[in-house]
Amino acid sequence: MLNLTYNYRIYPGLDQEAQMLDWLEQCRRVYNYALAERKDWIDSRKCPVNACRIKQEYIISADAPYPDYYKQQNALTKAKDAIPELKAVHSQVLQDALKRLDKSFKFMQKRGFGFPRFKKFGQYHSFVFPQFKSNPVNGFEIELPKIGAMPINLHRPLPEGFAL
Repeated sequence: MLNLTYNYRIYPGLDQEAQMLDWLEQCRRVYNYALAERKDWIDSRKCPVNACRIKQEYIISADAPYPDYYKQQNALTKAKDAIPELKAVHSQVLQDALKRLDKSFKFMQKRGFGFPRFKKFGQYHSFVFPQFKSNPVNGFEIELPKIGAMPINLHRPLPEGFAL
């Protein structure tokens, strides 16, 4: 099976652009929090019990399960209740940030090196809508959930049988 990816330029308004930049920042924060949670869990299992440093060791109970993608995804719904900024972001966009982290951890385990890094401000450049209820492209506009309609430059036509 061959996957083709097409990139099209969108032209958001000022308020839509500000909203998308805020979404990128929220996705970066979710990514960094999930990475810190996994890193703390791993670090808490590294030191022997009789030789832990007092200042810098992470003490997480031995019964605590590894915070994998599914546990962090379920915790995201609780975090949305506690943090109102997360409610503004589409849920699948936030889940994709966790999916990216999980993918990088699996890649690290496969290679044996290359621990995922924290994203600094401005380093998170894109977000993905994994699915749409219907075709979001109407003429020369695209309708994105929670953002609204914005012009799109369709420099090449969408292929026949193209699924969005």
